[in-house]
Order: sequence, then structure tokens, then C-alpha cells
Amino acid sequence: MVPRLTDRALSVGQVMKQRQLVCAGLAGRVLEIGFGSGLNLEKLPAAVVSLDAVEPSEAGWDLSAQRRAAAPVPVQRVGLDGQHLAAADASYDAALCTFSLCTIPDPALALAEVRRVLAPGGSLHVLEHGRSPDAGVARWQRRLEPAQRRVFAGCHLTRDVPALVTAAGFEVTAVDQFYLPGPRLSRPWGWATRLMAISPA
Repeated sequence: MVPRLTDRALSVGQVMKQRQLVCAGLAGRVLEIGFGSGLNLEKLPAAVVSLDAVEPSEAGWDLSAQRRAAAPVPVQRVGLDGQHLAAADASYDAALCTFSLCTIPDPALALAEVRRVLAPGGSLHVLEHGRSPDAGVARWQRRLEPAQRRVFAGCHLTRDVPALVTAAGFEVTAVDQFYLPGPRLSRPWGWATRLMAISPA
């Protein structure tokens, strides 16, 4: 059920616009952590030559079948767990992660693995929801998080995405944070971060 709900909720117009923005600048061999139902495929720039997908959910992978068949680049599934990547060091030119750091049990380990498999100077593109800077919203996020994790496959509401990326050794070069469109009641789920970072030599 969760992959289908996620596919529906995260394929609306404003979210797809953010997907297009976060995919801008991707090039070469790309690794996507948390491929889901393949919603990013239609937003890949022409400079991308292949995409390797890490996706733990069989239901999510099945949902992506038509999108993979229509993709402009070869897509292959290369793993189930972003915390343990089978790729060799410096295998990829870029990495993409959208709405997945929230559910990975150890995001620090996953980001360390991404840094390992990125070539020096490779780019990391992230679109994620997380901890709001507004005290009132953050209090509700802390209250709601236990239920959120149980119902939505371990999804966290309180992770500080830029801090996680920086702590993994990446150099953040661009960051934009905002609430996704929706009623005020949706704000605990709607604080979003879109960023790009570079893996240093």
C-alpha cells in the first residue's frame, strides 16, 4: 500500500516541478537511491547516459515498469539497500535521492556510501522532507513521528537534511528550503529541502 500511496501523493504538479529542478544538472552515469516508482525518469536531462536504481520495495519496482520501458536511458536495479552499495569506488558521475533519506534507517551510512561510489567532483542531488525550522511545526513533527514511522515504512519527519549531507563530507553548493503547497495542517509533512552538493576529492 505504501508505494502506491507515495506514487500518488508525490506525483502531483508542484512536486513534479521540484523533481525537475532537482534533476537539473545530472549527467553521465547516475545512481538513484530510493528509486520508488520511477517518477524522476521523465525529468532526467539529456546528458544522463544511464541510471542505476537502488530500490528495496518490490511493489515500487513493479509500479515503475511502464516508466522504465519508456525511459530515454538504460535503467537497471543494482541493489535493495542504500546503506550497502555493491558498486566500486568512484563508479558514478552523479547521485539522486528524492524522498528517501526519511526512510533509510541509517542515513549517515547511506550518504557515506554515496560519497564512496561518486567520482571526485561528482554531484549529489537531493529533494527531501524533514525538520521544520518553525518551533510549533517541529513540536508536531516530534509528536507525529512515532505513528508516521509505523504507518509509512519507517519514514521520519524530523531529520535535518542539509546537516546530514554536510556531516557526510559533501560540499553543499546550493540549497532551497520551503513548504510544499497545501493547507497549514500539512506542514509537519511539507517542509522540503532541495539541494545540490559536491563530493570533494
